[in-house]
Amino acid sequence: MMRIAAGLALALPLALALAACGTVAPLTPPEGAKAPEAPYGAAATPSAEELLRREALAAPERSVELRRRSEERQDDPFDLPPE
Repeated sequence: MMRIAAGLALALPLALALAACGTVAPLTPPEGAKAPEAPYGAAATPSAEELLRREALAAPERSVELRRRSEERQDDPFDLPPE
């Protein structure tokens, strides 16, 4: 029992210290380095927000249509046995 309490006494401050070391300011390139060039065919270099934005195909909307009762599956012509 004492080992568990001692482990928690050490783990809790460590977890809080790790949680506190997150970024406080936006990321910038280090001194002497420059940001990456614009991608091929792009007119301007995209910002960090533009690079982090996901397109619709990367995060499709979820279909929440629920089945109310069992239904027979339709025949799938691509469901073939292994050769």
